[in-house]
Amino acid sequence: MILPEIRSLLKTLVDSAQTVLGRNLAGLYLHGSLASGDFNLRTSDIDFAAVTTQAVSAAEFRQLQEMHARLYASGLPWSQKLEGAYLPPEVLRRHDPAHPPVPWLGVDGHFALETLGSDWIFERWMLREHGVVLHGPALREWIDPVTAEDLKAAVRASLREWWSPPFPSPQRFESDEYRAYAVLTMCRSLFVLANGRPASKPEAARWALIQMDEHWHDLIHEALVWSPGKAFNFIDRTFELMEYTLAINEPNRQTDPPDEQRYFR
Repeated sequence: MILPEIRSLLKTLVDSAQTVLGRNLAGLYLHGSLASGDFNLRTSDIDFAAVTTQAVSAAEFRQLQEMHARLYASGLPWSQKLEGAYLPPEVLRRHDPAHPPVPWLGVDGHFALETLGSDWIFERWMLREHGVVLHGPALREWIDPVTAEDLKAAVRASLREWWSPPFPSPQRFESDEYRAYAVLTMCRSLFVLANGRPASKPEAARWALIQMDEHWHDLIHEALVWSPGKAFNFIDRTFELMEYTLAINEPNRQTDPPDEQRYFR
């Protein structure tokens, strides 16, 4: 169930996008935890995808940038939790790394042209199977089927692209929130590799607590119950789980013992 204040924000988002894009806005949809039913009031973002009939023009991009800046600063409840992309049909239909960058709103409020990574294979699956219509027609026919092998390949690519050291932005791991996020992301990656279907982070963590060795249980449990303002000091254990997941992903990969310097080089 979507909270009334979130519904109000989403109506403002749809109305504002329609004002900027007019007939170029073909539809606007929710995915992520609001669509899966695992929305967490403490930690979840509000993930959306706006489908445009054609690529957003330079003038439209500037107006969308200004629109999202106003929304971010509006003080409306949840306005600083929005994250989403503006996609023309050909980008939505299938994932292709050669597709040009698309307008992207980050949860921190920045709005820029971004290239969609392999993780968008998951988002397309979610939109196709569970997307919530806020504006426009049903979305299923606009997206090619996403197979179990597509999802496993997306995990493998995402682990290589985002989670193999050394990282371009290692300062992210200075954040308690990001460490907990990393642990839950590893659980979700392992779940997909084992089961061939996506899972929300909470579902994957609960699965991991049953399926994985007890060595990991305290780490996963603390990530699962983490909330803003709470410490998550398991940095060495987080790196250890990442190394374990990378080794599962690539069995022939040579791994060294977890070493923080490899990540902060």
